Amino acid sequence: MLTESPIDTSSHDMSNNNASANNVSISGLNAAIERAQSKLLSLQNPAGYWVFELEADCTIPSEYIMMMHYLGDINAELQSKIAVYLRSRQAEDGSYPLFTGGPGDISCSVKVYYALKMAGDSIHEPHMKRLREWILCQGGAARANVFTRIALAMFEQLPWRGVPYIPVEIMLLPAWFPFHLDKVSYWSRTVMVPLFILCTLKAKAKNPQNVNILELFVVHPDEEKHYFPERTVLNKFFLGLDWFGRVTEPLIPKSTRKRAIDKAASWFTERLNGEDGLGGIFPAMVNSYEAMLLLGLPADHPNVVIARQAIDKMLVVKEHEAYCQPCLSPVWDTSLASLALLESDKQGNSASLGKAYDWLKSVQLSNEPGDWRVSRPDLEGGGWAFQFANPHYPDVDDTAVVAFSMAESNIAGLEESIHRATRWIVGMQSQNGGYGAFDVDNTYYHLNEIPFADHGALLDPPTVDVSARCAMLMARVSQDHAEYLPALQRTIDYIRSDQETDGSWFGRWGTNYIYGTWSVLLGLEQTSLPKSDPMYTKAASWLKSVQREDGGWGEDNLSYHEDSKYRGRYHFSTAFQTSWAVLGLIAAGEVNSPEVKAGIDFILRTQQADGVWNDPCFTAPGFPKVFYLKYHGYDKFFPLWALARYRNELAKQ
Repeated sequence: MLTESPIDTSSHDMSNNNASANNVSISGLNAAIERAQSKLLSLQNPAGYWVFELEADCTIPSEYIMMMHYLGDINAELQSKIAVYLRSRQAEDGSYPLFTGGPGDISCSVKVYYALKMAGDSIHEPHMKRLREWILCQGGAARANVFTRIALAMFEQLPWRGVPYIPVEIMLLPAWFPFHLDKVSYWSRTVMVPLFILCTLKAKAKNPQNVNILELFVVHPDEEKHYFPERTVLNKFFLGLDWFGRVTEPLIPKSTRKRAIDKAASWFTERLNGEDGLGGIFPAMVNSYEAMLLLGLPADHPNVVIARQAIDKMLVVKEHEAYCQPCLSPVWDTSLASLALLESDKQGNSASLGKAYDWLKSVQLSNEPGDWRVSRPDLEGGGWAFQFANPHYPDVDDTAVVAFSMAESNIAGLEESIHRATRWIVGMQSQNGGYGAFDVDNTYYHLNEIPFADHGALLDPPTVDVSARCAMLMARVSQDHAEYLPALQRTIDYIRSDQETDGSWFGRWGTNYIYGTWSVLLGLEQTSLPKSDPMYTKAASWLKSVQREDGGWGEDNLSYHEDSKYRGRYHFSTAFQTSWAVLGLIAAGEVNSPEVKAGIDFILRTQQADGVWNDPCFTAPGFPKVFYLKYHGYDKFFPLWALARYRNELAKQ
């Protein structure tokens, strides 16, 4: 594990630093581009797509072990490999963080401890002792988040009163009610609906080895009185509703409960999504799999069989270790890889790009059912999902990047796909001019106060990074289609209104202000705004101010935790964040700046012999402060993109 070290917060003048950056060798640059390009091309699937590993924290692989013990169906060899993976990721203080080098997280740590104990690790082993002591110092397992406490209730480690009251009758609430499925994000819906069934029927794990973790509680779980600390007045109100629901639950007619269960089961059955799973995300897949079995479907029922196949498709099994991915990212990986290859050699890579676009065309969505249609029932489809398949949930961000890449390629036969996607993007605009990732105007912020939402990730409001890529697409295709210009202007206005006072932008889906600022600058570059616009100049000045002495850039995920000293800063530089900063500065007209040259030199210095880079840290949040991701493709296509863009801009001079 990497450990934190002091962060250098000093700004400096790159014009007097790293003299080698001012004399970048064109031959060396071309050789580096060729190595990176060859490696990326070699990783393309014969079907045309790229898909790289997508790694999360240790919560997901721990949950896989817990799922096996819930079912009483334990693959000992796989369990052993996952345990090897888990042990290797423990921090020095004994805890388990949400990202490399981050602070320990109580919920992740509790699940890892339980999983390792299930895998046979003795509580007396040093790593288990250190982990247990750390958990107890944080207040014990009762302080874990709602999802962890639900899992512990299913394993009878704490009483059901220790989890929120989430009855399946929620499925019957009218749309005008303060809480309704249509008011939360897609990922919340897909996780919650099968969870309603599991919690209402009080699912009980088989737990064949009768593994317990009572040693992780400071107070016996039956005596614990503080599972739900009051945060705000509104939260206190919802806790009152929670209490009222529990008291009145015996009054719910059996016929009403059956109707609600049937509706929940029908809802997630419609969205099971074949071997790509409910919502394309691991937690929803596991919940639906366990809910179907709880409702009495046999293990050989086709829906149950394919649900398990979807879960196991997430596994990454190596010789000595294994882990489970939270989801798969082929559309995202393919769209970004294609942009890097367009920049490095549009003509030379035409065959590879043609295969990529053919595959992307084959998975473009049309008029399939989708939850987004609740708010846009008359809008024609045309988006792309993030995963191999997820038709109910096209991704606005992916759609914008795929369509932009197609437009940049100038390859024949893509116009219809590009404009179907752009029309869909225009139609998915929120009232403030911005874009959420999957839904329109998903801004019911009061729902973040319900007891279930202690993770604070229930909603999908508009964000600048997604909006910037929508602007990038609309600006690119509006050159010949003026009908996109009004929506584009609203998006630009939204982006302008959300710029931070220091010139940066927050990055919701990548770490963090460097990502947000890069996203916006690439989007603005496609518009007619002059490079003298304050959005450009302030952003460029901010990027320069956070450049590190080695010429690179890096940002810690702690910048999501409301500590301004981490904004745009880390204790080492990374190739992917340096690439974002370089691409952003070039987009702002800074190609000849010493900062860009120093950034390019850093990327060149850190390239490996095999043509790629090796950034050990996590690259993005799934949900800020709660769940982080490492995209294993980011250090394969972003540095290539930055090097090629720099070379191409120099060639224009």
